[in-house]
Amino acid sequence: MEKTIKEWLLEHEDEFLKDLFTLIRIDSVRGEAREGVPFGDGPKEALEAGLKICEGYGFHTKNWENYVGTVDYSPELPHTLDILGHLDVVPAGEGWEVTGPFEPLVKGENVYGRGVSDDKGPILCALYAMRAVKELGYSLKKGVRLILGTNEETGSADLAYYYKKEKAGEMSFTPDAEFPIINIEKGAIKGTLKKNRTAKGSLLSLKAGVAVNAVPQKAVMEFSTLSEEEFKHAKDAVEKECGVRLEKSGNTVTVIGVSAHASTPHLGKNAGLAALSFAVKLPSLSAEDKEAFEAILKLFPYGVTDGSGLGIKMNDEESGDLTCTLDLFAVDDKEMSFTFDSRVPICGNKENCEDVARKSSEAKGFVFETNGMIPPHHVPKDSDFIKALLSCYEKVTGEKGECIAIGGGTYVHEVENGVAFGAILPDVDTHMHGADEWIKVKDLLLAAEIYAESILALCS
Repeated sequence: MEKTIKEWLLEHEDEFLKDLFTLIRIDSVRGEAREGVPFGDGPKEALEAGLKICEGYGFHTKNWENYVGTVDYSPELPHTLDILGHLDVVPAGEGWEVTGPFEPLVKGENVYGRGVSDDKGPILCALYAMRAVKELGYSLKKGVRLILGTNEETGSADLAYYYKKEKAGEMSFTPDAEFPIINIEKGAIKGTLKKNRTAKGSLLSLKAGVAVNAVPQKAVMEFSTLSEEEFKHAKDAVEKECGVRLEKSGNTVTVIGVSAHASTPHLGKNAGLAALSFAVKLPSLSAEDKEAFEAILKLFPYGVTDGSGLGIKMNDEESGDLTCTLDLFAVDDKEMSFTFDSRVPICGNKENCEDVARKSSEAKGFVFETNGMIPPHHVPKDSDFIKALLSCYEKVTGEKGECIAIGGGTYVHEVENGVAFGAILPDVDTHMHGADEWIKVKDLLLAAEIYAESILALCS
């Protein structure tokens, strides 16, 4: 070959950025669904633009009813390797300073805009890897398919639709995470504990949590009456025990803690649990509430995130510890409800996790509700597929490759023999989902080079 892959990518950097800017300028946040437009106008427009770019480089494309698009290296080759990316993005949010969220900008070494690292930039890394292999004249014996999804951020219904119609390739990876390789994604169980509320004490209501996958940062309690003396006594004890802050305005008490993702709950300070700890110290709390709240605090002790209170503590060498956090709290005049999120290692299953959590909850007098357990996802690290990917990562970067287990889920959680492979380098925070999302241009080209080498290793 006259040129190396690296040289080809450097020559096409401007073209890469032009295509990236085209995609970033499209606000592809999920919108209102209608006939033929399952996720709104933005994702549909981004899909059409993405397919047009791919078609322009000579690839065979297909639009699957605006759920996903597919881009085949060569439709004549056997369907072997799938690369899954997504064109939908999270909402713009606030706090952008370098540029507007849909106004892409290169500043210094970085490119900014919503989607540059999640996941429009990485999709183009995969596309340009396919282009480099094709235009440099390499010969492949197995097929490569780039899948352009449109619903990763709000449920992955796009892939569910696609895989009802089409089989997955023998191997799959998504450039929607970080390098080196995520080969284990813990399972998950979300459960709700409920109990009717009849006796009335001083507590009128309690609310905490905004999502079932985040440790609540704030809790608000409304009381019919609460003296300054009663408040201060309980406040001082809880602030000391829990490291949170309590504020009182009239008969409203607000607890300020620290939020954290449900996959790393030990990093947070659970305002909801701190609120229950505060409430049980009040003489004016009803006996019924006190008994129920104390039961919750035994099932989910403050600062304990290993599931031991529920009886589901477990771990294994490959995927680590189970985590468990109580994230949604709702107490009104008729009912109390508490919802937890547990991330389960590969040794977990319905019998030793879901069934045990149910038994523990019901033993404390709660009704237990769950949609069931999402099984863990695992691709053995000694598989030829993973060995090949790690070898390509090491060849291009010069860094040691290794497999990683995470508590969250990626785009390939439901895909057999699927792993997350880049495109973000280790220990780099690109403000993904935040303001001023960015990524280094050279890192995008590096990821493209890794993917090109991977295509050659797996499909030649």
